[in-house]
Amino acid sequence: MINEKSVTINLGGRDITFSTQKVAKQADGAFWVRYGDSVVLVTACMDRNEKEEANFLPFTVDYREYTYAGGKIPGGFFKREGKPTDSEVLVARLIDRPLRPIFPEGFSKETQVIAMVLSTDYENSPDIMAMNGASFALYCSPIPFPKPVGAVRIGYKDGEYLVNPSQKLFDELDLNIVVAGTKEAICMVESGSKEVLEPVIIKALEIAHENIKKIVEKQEELFKEMGVVKEEFAPKTFDENLYKEVEEKCSAAFRKAMEVKGKKAMYAAIDAVVKETVESFPEEEEEKRKEAKAIAEQILIKIFRKMVIEEGRRADGRLFEEIRAIWGEVGVLPRTHGSAIFARGETMALANCTLGTTQDAQRLSGLMEGQEKHFILHYNFPPFSVGEVKFLRGPGRREVGHGALAERALSPVVPDEKDFPYTIRVVSDILESNGSSSQATICGGTLALMDAGVPIKSPVAGIAMGLIMEGDKYAILTDIAGLEDHFGDMDFKVAGTKEGITALQMDIKVSGISSEIMKEALEQAKKARFFILDEMAKILDKPRSSLSPLAPRIYTVIIPKDKIGELIGPGGKNVRAIQEQTGVEIQIEDDGTVMVASSDAEAAEKAIEIIRSQMEVPEVGKTYNGTVKRIEPYGAFVEILPGTDGLLHVSEIDWKRVENVDDYLKIGDKVDVQVLEFEKNGKVRLSRKNLLPKPEGYIEKPEKKFERRERPEGSHRKSDGSTRHKPRR
Repeated sequence: MINEKSVTINLGGRDITFSTQKVAKQADGAFWVRYGDSVVLVTACMDRNEKEEANFLPFTVDYREYTYAGGKIPGGFFKREGKPTDSEVLVARLIDRPLRPIFPEGFSKETQVIAMVLSTDYENSPDIMAMNGASFALYCSPIPFPKPVGAVRIGYKDGEYLVNPSQKLFDELDLNIVVAGTKEAICMVESGSKEVLEPVIIKALEIAHENIKKIVEKQEELFKEMGVVKEEFAPKTFDENLYKEVEEKCSAAFRKAMEVKGKKAMYAAIDAVVKETVESFPEEEEEKRKEAKAIAEQILIKIFRKMVIEEGRRADGRLFEEIRAIWGEVGVLPRTHGSAIFARGETMALANCTLGTTQDAQRLSGLMEGQEKHFILHYNFPPFSVGEVKFLRGPGRREVGHGALAERALSPVVPDEKDFPYTIRVVSDILESNGSSSQATICGGTLALMDAGVPIKSPVAGIAMGLIMEGDKYAILTDIAGLEDHFGDMDFKVAGTKEGITALQMDIKVSGISSEIMKEALEQAKKARFFILDEMAKILDKPRSSLSPLAPRIYTVIIPKDKIGELIGPGGKNVRAIQEQTGVEIQIEDDGTVMVASSDAEAAEKAIEIIRSQMEVPEVGKTYNGTVKRIEPYGAFVEILPGTDGLLHVSEIDWKRVENVDDYLKIGDKVDVQVLEFEKNGKVRLSRKNLLPKPEGYIEKPEKKFERRERPEGSHRKSDGSTRHKPRR
C-alpha cells in the first residue's frame, strides 16, 4: 500500500503540489511535482562512500525535458533524446547554484539530483518546479542537506508584478527574474529585462522572498511529518598546534605574495609559498603534509578577507569602487562583418558579429521545437586564456551559461527581425581571463554589433561586483578579479544601458544578504556601468551608418498570399530557378513577405524584377512587350508576363487584312501588345494594331449584329444549316 505524503502551495493564484513516497522509492529523495498540467519528477541520491581527496563538493544536477511531455516525437534520424540541449544545461545550472552553498563545508559524498519533465502544459514553467522539487528531494531525505531552499519567478508588466507568470507571457514581460533563497535571505538571482530601473528589481526581490518563505515553511512541515533522520556529518577539523605552526610559517609570505603585480606572477608567488610550507615538514609524514597544505589554503583565504575588511584594501591595491584599465579596438578582423577587442585589466574578449539571412536562424529542438532564434551569442573559453593546457572539446556548462547571460543582456537592444531581417550571431573568444569574462563579452559584443552596422537601440555594458562579509562588517567590490571571485562571498553581475538593467545574475556563497546590501550593490554597479559605457564610447560611440560591405543585403518584396505557391513553383522549381539565375538567396514567409539576400546589389535588383514581373496581374488597356510563343492560322500566342499568355488574333495584328500570320510574326519575336479584355474563361485577348498608327482614310466596318431567332418547337438544326420538324407522336 502506498503511503503517499504531499503538500500543496498556492503560487501565482494556482496550486503546486509536491508528492513523495509514491514513485522512485529507491532514491534517497523523490518528489512528483504538479503545477496545472505540468509534471516534473525530481530525485536525489547520495553515494555512501566518501570521495577520496575531494577538494570540491561532488554535487551534480541533470535536467531533462522529454519531448513526449509535450506530445511530440523527437526530430532527427534516431528519434530519441540525445545530449542535453543548451536550455536543459541552463536549467541544470539554475537548480545547482542555490543548492550548492547549502551543503555543509567539507561534505565529500557524491550526490546527484535528476529532474525529468514528464508533462508540460506550456503555461507553468518546469524550471521553477524542478528547482523547488530538488530542494524538497534533498531536504526531505537522509542526505545531510541542512536547510530548505525555495524558488519563484517574478514577472513585471505594465507596472504590475506577477508571481510565476505563464510561459506564454514571457516575451511580453519587461522583467523576468528567477529568485531562490532560504527563509532568512536570497541566495541566487537570474534575470533578463528590458532596461528596467533598480527600484523595480528591488521590489521584485522583496515579493519573491515573501513567496519563497511560503515554500520553505511547507518543506519544514513535511520534513517533520515524515520523521526524516539525517545522516550525521561532522566536518573535518585541523590539529590546533599544526594550524599555529603553519600560520607562523606562511602568513607573512602570503601577504607579500598577494602584493605581486599581475595575475600569473601573483598566483606563482602564492603557489611557491604553499609549496615551501608543505615541504618544510618531513617527506615521510605524508598525512601531515596533506593537512598542512589544506591549512595553508585556509590561511590564505583568511588573510585575503582580513586585508579587505579590516585594512580596507584589495590585493591589487585598487579602491573598492575602482575599475581596472579599459582598452579596446574595433574592425580588428578584416573579413568578418564586425569585430572588436575589449579588455578590462587582465580580462580580454575578442568578439565578432556575423550577419546571415532568416534561413540561418537557429531552430530550437526539444520541447521548444518549431521556434526560431534570430539573435545568437556563443562564448568560448580556450585554456590558453588562463595559461593552462587542456583538450579542446565542445562547450561545457560554464561556456553555455556565460554565453546565455551575455545573450540575455544584449537581446533587448538588438533590432526586431521585422525591422532588421537578419540572423545575427555574435561569438566571443576569451583571450585572457582574470575575472568576469562574461561581462567583457557583453562589452565586446556591443562594439562588434556596432562595428557591423547593426542598428542597436543603445550600447550595453556589464560589470561584476563582489562582496566580502565578516559578521556585521562587509565590503562591496567593483570589477572583481579572479582571486576576489574565488575567495569572496558573492558574484554579482549587472549589465545594462544608461536607461536601465537588461540582465542580472547573482550567486551568494553565504546564507544570504539583506535588501539594504543589495540596494547598495546595485547603486555601485550602476556607477560602474555608466563609467564603462563612457569608455566604450571612446572606442565606438554608435553603430556605423551602413552595414559592412561583406555582409549580405536583404531586400523585401510583398506579394499576395495567393501568389506564394506560384512563386515557389512545383517542388520549389520556380524559386530555385530564380536563385540559380541571379545567385541570390530567397526566403518566402507565410504572410507574403519575400526576402532577397545578396552582397551584389545588381543581382538582388534583377531577382526582385523577376519576382515582381511573375507576380504582376495583366491590366486591360496596359501595353506589354511580350514574346511570341506559338503561331496558329488564327493568330499568335504571346507571353506578356512570366507564365501568362494572351491570344493575338489575326484580326488584331494589323489594320489591313492579314492572310498569313507568319508574314508578320515569328516564334521568339518581341512584340508590343495591348490587353483588350479578359474572356469569361480567364483567357487574355491582345491587340497589336491598336499600337500602330491608323492608316489615312481607313474606314472601320460596322460590327455585324445578329438577331437570335427562336427555332420552332420540336425542330432541330441539320448539318447543312436547315431545320426540320420533329414528328409528333
